[in-house]
Amino acid sequence: MRRTVKDTEESARKVRRRAFLMGSAMGAFVAVLGARMRFLSVEQADEFRLLAEENRVNIRLIPPNRGQIHDRNGKLIAGNEQNYRVVITREEAGDVEHVLRRLAAIVPLSEDEIARTLRESERRSSFVPIIVADRLSWTDFSKIALNAPSLPGVTPEVGLSRIYPLDTDFAHVVGYVGPVSEKDLAGMESPDPVLQIPKFQIGKIGVERWREDALRGRAGQKRIEVNHVGRVMRELGRIEGDPGDDLRLTIDAEIQNFTQVRLGEESAAVVAMDVETGDLLSIVSSPSFDPNLFVRGISQKDYSSLMENDHRPLADKTVQGVYPPGSTFKMVTALAALEAGVVGTGSGVYCPGYYELGGRRFACWKRGGHGTLSLNEALAQSCDVYFYETAVKVGIDKIAEMGRKLGLGIKHDLPMSAIAAGVMPDKAWKMESYGQEWRIGDTVNASIGQGYVLTSPLQLAVMTARLASGRSVVPRLVRGVGTDDMPIPEAPPLDIPAEYLNAARKGMYEVMNGARGTAKSSRIVDPTMVMAGKTGTAQVHSYGTGERDNKLLPWHLRDHALFVCYAPYDKPKVAVSVVVEHGGGGSAVAAPIGRDVLLRCLTGGIPPLAAYPEAQRARIETQFKEMKLRDIADPVPGRSRA
Repeated sequence: MRRTVKDTEESARKVRRRAFLMGSAMGAFVAVLGARMRFLSVEQADEFRLLAEENRVNIRLIPPNRGQIHDRNGKLIAGNEQNYRVVITREEAGDVEHVLRRLAAIVPLSEDEIARTLRESERRSSFVPIIVADRLSWTDFSKIALNAPSLPGVTPEVGLSRIYPLDTDFAHVVGYVGPVSEKDLAGMESPDPVLQIPKFQIGKIGVERWREDALRGRAGQKRIEVNHVGRVMRELGRIEGDPGDDLRLTIDAEIQNFTQVRLGEESAAVVAMDVETGDLLSIVSSPSFDPNLFVRGISQKDYSSLMENDHRPLADKTVQGVYPPGSTFKMVTALAALEAGVVGTGSGVYCPGYYELGGRRFACWKRGGHGTLSLNEALAQSCDVYFYETAVKVGIDKIAEMGRKLGLGIKHDLPMSAIAAGVMPDKAWKMESYGQEWRIGDTVNASIGQGYVLTSPLQLAVMTARLASGRSVVPRLVRGVGTDDMPIPEAPPLDIPAEYLNAARKGMYEVMNGARGTAKSSRIVDPTMVMAGKTGTAQVHSYGTGERDNKLLPWHLRDHALFVCYAPYDKPKVAVSVVVEHGGGGSAVAAPIGRDVLLRCLTGGIPPLAAYPEAQRARIETQFKEMKLRDIADPVPGRSRA
């Protein structure tokens, strides 16, 4: 059927109308698309350029160089050394095991190291480098570099690692560093991003830990270009970080070494302190350990030997160890009695060899008794009964108050680990700790540094320095940070009358120099360095009949030997405290050590034989010749860099 002209025209109009509508719709779509494209490419160009850059460029942290630690004279205690290591990248190596076998033919590489590296490479992304071996020698490092073309994916690297050149001498003071652990991070409110760097090390104990923020420094940054899977293509630039601050300690490295060697294999602690500034000249816990073992990764065998040693080499006895102070505490009781007015400097107390209280006898160390003694004589001969009787009259609260005034029962603020406060007991303390009333018998025991009284060697050194100076000196370990010296706090005078302090000092003088002094054999005969001191023997075992001889007891049941001293007597400079665990008598064991350390501090070298009684000089000379002292190098200039 043929279409009419009218039908044809109608159909053409419909087509034109539909084409117009479609064209309009397409035009509108193109206009919207163009506007959107203009918005994205022009108005938001900067934002998308930044997003693209972030996909292409990564920012990575550069570990800062750790600050060094020096002694008071600039000698290096903790530094940084170049560390040669080799890493492998699985993506570049291909057959990792095959490459490791070839590497093992060039440098020593154990089966365990190969297996560990293979396990690690499977856990990590293919482009992440894996450390194969650490602390390589220069010879092995050079061999790897020369054979690099035949070792695909293997790269020799140079970094910095912590080293302690004086190892055992400063292990307890300085401590050591180790890899950041989850426990470390959990204890921080806002961890430094640099701590996320694999194998980054921080201080674990000692000064390394408590001065971590100063020693760590601030990380640098480097901009690297990566591809779509995150593989590094090239380095675009870097900003170096700030190295950590160097620290200078108050300790003299040579005195520290002398003290360490002098203690030998004893389980002991010695603290030497400047009585004017509070500077710790030496603070030694024996036996010690090598902190370098922990930095490098200590073996189970080495760690077990340290843990199983009954002399506890890992414990810092100078600040962590607390001991009954024994008769070294008698100056505290004496000063409390003088201040309370219950005795005078010349008044006497009769000692029959025991003190009877409530039907119980508290024995004096001298079974036959001392007779009537003045305060000076009681200190010189260390009569127990004198202090039993005066302590009961004074009361424990006033004795405790005097002890705290002299630095006992206080946690002193030093950058060292696990500092103990000790125990300076009073009536309130016993009620709070045990829910019991204080008894007079407790006062009797406390009067001679037994019972509940516990002190650290550091506290005993502080007590002695305060007695010697008459001021409330505080111990100080850090002398300077960076190029700045730390201020020396001004020590206020002790709130103790000078005449009472002089009485205590006179008693300590008689201990060393009196005809019946308990430490007369350890006196200094040089008139310019005459010392005052006090011996102590702290009982750790309840004796049965016939057991009094320490030498017949197992080592761990023997008495502790203690000694405190200062010199010169007329113008005090240095105070020393000594504790020898289970050493026996303070006069026989601890006093000779204290004298040697004191002379070493005062003379600046090996103690002169002329300072010793003539009859002892041959023995002392032999002793010093047999001491294997460390040859401590001069200060190392500059900072080790990679």
